[in-house]
Amino acid sequence: MPLVTIDNRILSVPEGTLLSSLFSTHAHPCGGKGVCGKCKVRVWGEVSPLSAVEQRHLTSAEIADGIRLSCQTIVLGDCGVETLGDAALTVLTAGEGQPLSLYPGFTHYGAAADIGTTTLAARLYAPDGTLLAEGGAPNPQMAFGGDVLTRVEASQKGQASGITAAVRTGLSSLLADLSATAGIIPDKVEEVVITGNTVMLTLLVGGDVTPFATAPFTGYDRFGYTVTGAHVGLSDCPDATVYLSPCASAFVGGDTATALLATTLPDNGMLVDIGTNGEMVLKVVDTLYACSTAAGPAFEGVGVSCGMVAAPGAIDRVELANGTLHPHVIGGGKATGVCGSGLMDALACLALLGDPTGPVSLAPGVILTAEDVQALLVSKSAIRSGIETLLYTAGMKAENLTGLWIAGGFGSYLNISNARRVGLLPSVPTYVVGNAALDGAAHLLLDTRLRGTLAAQTAALQTVDLAQNPYFAKQFIENMTLEVPQ
Repeated sequence: MPLVTIDNRILSVPEGTLLSSLFSTHAHPCGGKGVCGKCKVRVWGEVSPLSAVEQRHLTSAEIADGIRLSCQTIVLGDCGVETLGDAALTVLTAGEGQPLSLYPGFTHYGAAADIGTTTLAARLYAPDGTLLAEGGAPNPQMAFGGDVLTRVEASQKGQASGITAAVRTGLSSLLADLSATAGIIPDKVEEVVITGNTVMLTLLVGGDVTPFATAPFTGYDRFGYTVTGAHVGLSDCPDATVYLSPCASAFVGGDTATALLATTLPDNGMLVDIGTNGEMVLKVVDTLYACSTAAGPAFEGVGVSCGMVAAPGAIDRVELANGTLHPHVIGGGKATGVCGSGLMDALACLALLGDPTGPVSLAPGVILTAEDVQALLVSKSAIRSGIETLLYTAGMKAENLTGLWIAGGFGSYLNISNARRVGLLPSVPTYVVGNAALDGAAHLLLDTRLRGTLAAQTAALQTVDLAQNPYFAKQFIENMTLEVPQ
C-alpha cells in the first residue's frame, strides 16, 4: 500500500484514499464538499490531478507551490503532505486501515468513538462499511486535570458530576458535528461503540472512581456490555445501543483491548500506545502480557511551560545543524509554543549537544526550562521502564522483539530516531499504526461477532501491576537520563 508522510508521521493507506480522511474534520468546515476551500495542504508525490473545484479556490501561485485541497486529493502512490494551519487542533483519527469485516448490528448509521485522556476521536459509518465522517476534539475533562489520577482526585472532591457532564457534552457535540458533516440527523445513529481507558469509561457512565484511588484497585466496572445512549448522556440519540469495550484491569482499559484487536501482533511483538497513559501489550506465543504506566500529559504539551497542542504556531519539529537549533512551526510564522513531537526532538537535540538538563531556547520567546526537561524525562522514563518491565516479566530482552507497533496520537507524530536517541524506545523494528484504539472500535461496530472474541482475549490478558513492582521502580530511576550518543 502507498505510504503517506504527513508532516513527520507515516501512514500506510490503500490506494484511492482521500487525503481529508486522514485529518480531523476540524480542518474541513464544509465537510469535505470543496465549498469552503479551507483544507489547504502542501502536497508532493503520486496524487490525483488538480480538480476543477481546486482550480476555483487556489491561486496560480498556490498551485505552483504544490497547494491542494485535501478533500479533493486522492492518494495514488507514495506521497508527502505538509499541513498548513487553519485547524485549531489536530486529533489523530486515522489508523492502520486494516480491512473491516461486516456483520453490523445497525441498519442506517453507526458510530465508533475513542475517549482519550486528552482528546476525543470518532467516526461515523454506513452499514456497508462506508466511512461517512470522522473527527476529533479536545476532551473537555482537561479542565479538571491533565491525567487520570488528577481527575479521580477531583471526582472525590465533589466534582464527579461536572467531569461526567463534560465528557458527555464533548462526545455528543462531536457526534453531532459528524452527523452534520454526513448530512444526517443525529437521532438516526442507531449504534455506538465507545472505547477508552477504565477510568474514562467509568466517568462517562457516572460510576464510582473510588476503586482507582488506592491499592489494591478492586471493585471497578470492567464493562464489555451495552447500554442506551441516554445512559451515557447522548441526548441526540438517546435510544441508540451503546457498546462499552471491555477492560482488563483498573489501568489496562478498553482502548488497549480495541487497539490490540486492530493490530496484527506477531509472536514476540509489542504494542505500545504512547499518550498520557502508556499502555503496552507483549505477545509471547499464546500469552499476552499487558501493563499501564502513568506517563503524564507532558508529551501532550500539558504541564510544560512552553507546551501547546499541535496547532498553528506550535513547533512540531526541531533539527540540529552546525550546533544551531532549527525549529519548524506549524503554519509558518512566529512560534508561540511547542507540541509533543517538537518536545521529543528538543530532548534529542539536548542529547546531541551533551546537555541533559537544559534550559534551551527553541525560538524567540519559546524556552524549554530545566523544569520542563525534568517533566519530559519523567514521562520518557515511565514509558521505557514499562516496556522493560513487561519484557523482564516475560523473560525476554529488547533485542528479542520482532518489533514495536506504536499507537496513539503522540506516537504517530514521533521522529522514531529521536525517540531512540533519548531512550524512549529500544532500537528494534518499529511500525506506526495510528489510532488503533479507534480502529478496533470500528471493527466492533461493523462486525458484532468480534465482541465475543475481544471479551475472551481481554479476559486472558496477564496484567502486570507496576505500582508495587521493584523492577519497574529500579528501571524508572535508571531511565531518568538522556541517552547521549557515543
